[in-house]
Amino acid sequence: MSVSCDRELIDRLRVGEPAAFEQVYEAEKASVYGFLLRLCRDAHVAADLFQNVWLKLAKNAPRLRQDSNLRAWLLTVARREYISFRRAQALDISRVLLLDLGESAAAGEPEADIALAAALGRLADADRELLLLAASGLEPEAIAGTLGVSGAAFRQRLSRARRRLAATLAEVDIPGDQTVPKGAG
Repeated sequence: MSVSCDRELIDRLRVGEPAAFEQVYEAEKASVYGFLLRLCRDAHVAADLFQNVWLKLAKNAPRLRQDSNLRAWLLTVARREYISFRRAQALDISRVLLLDLGESAAAGEPEADIALAAALGRLADADRELLLLAASGLEPEAIAGTLGVSGAAFRQRLSRARRRLAATLAEVDIPGDQTVPKGAG
């Protein structure tokens, strides 16, 4: 059953009927997730963005126009979430130095910058995004909102990402100007 242009369903969504949300979710989840997965080419990132899309629907349902095409609305939100994700990835890596990674990184020593860039490159996209957002100067509440998670979930994810970054940094050795994993040379 197509729910894309069902005016009665949109009315039920606008008044906050949980069954209407579930109906839209069941009808459109495969389309939205498939779209994001093809865009991201990373199941973990696609899953995070997918959740954000549904949170946006829950938040914005009262403001939907009655003639809205739900699938088009959902895919537009998914696309914007992906664009936001890509912008966050493009943040200046040097800002991660603000993450209290140690004196050498804070001093901006070239070897530390190279090691940090190498370690960040080895992290999962979600960890890298989280660390870059944390270093962007945004307040934690704003970052949690951007990610569509609670403040507590953001802090927990950030703590885990920092641990993974520290572990990855410990594996990076910089002989001369090259970044080589320890034990690889």
